[in-house]
Amino acid sequence: MVTVLTAGHVNWDVTLRVDRFPEPDGEAAIRSRHQSGGGSAANVATALSGLEIETGIIGSVGDDEHGISARRDLEQSGISLDGLHVVEDAATSVKYLLVTDSGAVSVLGNDGVNEAIGPEDVDPEPIQSADHIHLTGQRPDTAAEIARLGTQSGSTVSFDPGRRLGDREYTETLALADIIFANDRELETMVDTDDDVAAFTEGTVVAKHGQDGGKVHTPDGSFVHDGFEVDPVDTSGAGDAFAAGFIASHFRTGDPKAALEYANACGALAASRAGPRSAPTIDAVETFLESRG
Repeated sequence: MVTVLTAGHVNWDVTLRVDRFPEPDGEAAIRSRHQSGGGSAANVATALSGLEIETGIIGSVGDDEHGISARRDLEQSGISLDGLHVVEDAATSVKYLLVTDSGAVSVLGNDGVNEAIGPEDVDPEPIQSADHIHLTGQRPDTAAEIARLGTQSGSTVSFDPGRRLGDREYTETLALADIIFANDRELETMVDTDDDVAAFTEGTVVAKHGQDGGKVHTPDGSFVHDGFEVDPVDTSGAGDAFAAGFIASHFRTGDPKAALEYANACGALAASRAGPRSAPTIDAVETFLESRG
């Protein structure tokens, strides 16, 4: 039985390591090129699987070569694809990630069919068999439908809306979420000040501060963790690894303070490795935390 179900984008990523971001009319040198599956929903699912959580995914890919490769990546990670739609005669979303020597990331890409699933296409069965639903950025009406079905079946729901939060209407999904993940810029879209975060929802808000760690606001209080100092190699996927770590730890312990530390460890380890699929295994996280204890 699927324990955690992620929902959102499934992409194919092409990572280009460059010496710097090019200026207008300028040029940058490509140091290396790497391809792998990507998309926040797929990244979180893969990270959760590495943390030994049973995982499935709702998303959509084309029937092209990139879609086949993306599905193969997920299957090899042990993720249930019962909720993954394959759209005939369509192109899978491809994202080009430019990563500098300092680990900074910029993204170019096309949407392809990563939002082909509408509310009418959502199959309730995988949702009803999950204990927790994790939503990432996607069509607002589809996210709301999945959140409603999850809530009705007794699943807890988390939501990480991502960088397009300010451009899309996610009010219903935010209201249904038990846990909300957001970075500093996204939080500014939702609330005016840090003090307002605790009153934003009756559930839990996890503020992602990147290399500076994070803060979790709960109805019972707020907790801060300053993160772990590592040499960043590639920050793409680090936020997804952070979310997976928080969900896995919170699911097992119910302790938001411990979950925040665990999430920061996952994010730090992911940022210290190349590629969006750099999330650590459960053994790697435990070894890392022991070494920093």
